[in-house]
Amino acid sequence: MSSKILACSVLSALATAFLLDWYHKKFEVTTPPTKTSIRKPRKYDESLIREQLARNYGFLGEEGLDKIRNTFVVIVGCGGVGSNCIISLIRSGISHIRIVDFDQVSLSSLNRHAVAQLEDVGTPKVECLKKHILRIAPWVTVETHNELFDISNAQQLLLEGTPDYIVDCIDNIDTKVDLLSFCCERNLKVVSSMGAACKSDPTRINVGDISCTEEDSLARSVRRRLKKRGILKKIPVVFSSEKPAPGKASLLPLPDEEYEKGKVGELSALQNFRVRILPVLGTMPAMFGLALATYILCDIADYPMEPIVGKSRTKVDGIIQSLAGQQSRLGNTEQRIPIPNTDIIYIVEEIFRGKSPISNYSTRLTLSQWDPAKKLSLQNIVVMTKEEQKLHEQRVLKGGEKLESVYPPEVIQLVEKRFAEEKFYSQFR
Repeated sequence: MSSKILACSVLSALATAFLLDWYHKKFEVTTPPTKTSIRKPRKYDESLIREQLARNYGFLGEEGLDKIRNTFVVIVGCGGVGSNCIISLIRSGISHIRIVDFDQVSLSSLNRHAVAQLEDVGTPKVECLKKHILRIAPWVTVETHNELFDISNAQQLLLEGTPDYIVDCIDNIDTKVDLLSFCCERNLKVVSSMGAACKSDPTRINVGDISCTEEDSLARSVRRRLKKRGILKKIPVVFSSEKPAPGKASLLPLPDEEYEKGKVGELSALQNFRVRILPVLGTMPAMFGLALATYILCDIADYPMEPIVGKSRTKVDGIIQSLAGQQSRLGNTEQRIPIPNTDIIYIVEEIFRGKSPISNYSTRLTLSQWDPAKKLSLQNIVVMTKEEQKLHEQRVLKGGEKLESVYPPEVIQLVEKRFAEEKFYSQFR
């Protein structure tokens, strides 16, 4: 049965190749003769540009959008994640972009590519994107590099012209690690996408430092290899914390016949690239790309943003029990905590950004009453690790020591800042 399936797949591929060849000849679809092209901006009325970007100006302000319009961005990888990121950046005001990808649009990539159509199949992804970019924003400078990124051309692709931002949307581990290492060693501003394949839960998409990633096999592999090069953190990434489970998508197997032939690696289109296929729900790469673009725009414009990392970590029942247990140890006989479950998540994720203000840790979290002289309320509960809760209880809540003698000024100021934010937000809740 598997040999019949393989034979059908080969015949299908040959038929597709024949039809594409016929289509391109009939309609004179051609690809650029060179790997690299630069399309200089067309003269365009500034008033029309401002009208097109009016909502962005309204949101980010004159100064913020001016920064965006004067930022030069390089994006490496123009698949589902990269293409959605690129188009969103262009629609938001980025006016100089360099896009790098060696691959062509395929029929199977139409389920996730931001703009590719049937007529684009067989053409370079970078040229497909350039065509659509110029239909949206003809004033943009678009540089296309139809080539594979590797360490040998990193200087040309990532440094030439002094780009302001590098965006990594590569799905190959080796080249991904090379790019991130290159950027870190030279203090280049970079943001990276981890794995969108085999993911389906939009509520588990996170933006955070690579050191905080979880349940992401690509991120884990990249972390380990970066660690060998002395790079542990300070790379912002988009990742999904969705856990694998029975019944969920996973890496597709190769037919047994292919293993029996030996030299499986030779089936890859390029050396060291994966042979087996990762199934992708087309919506997920799009959301990863939009999350990347949103992070980049807010960062460039200095728009306030504090991402919450590790949404799968907030275990409401356990955190409520930790607070209830503390109140019991303090002699409070009331069994119920006067804080609803929805507010527990709000305190942890929204007010304290999913981490302790004392240590900045985001694991083994609990809640603790802060000031023993005040009643338990949303403006007197602090997120802590279990160890910090125990120490706080011994020294402050039971021991009677003043907060100022236990914690440094910066911790107290941060807690007071968080309480002030909650007081402000409470008017609208």
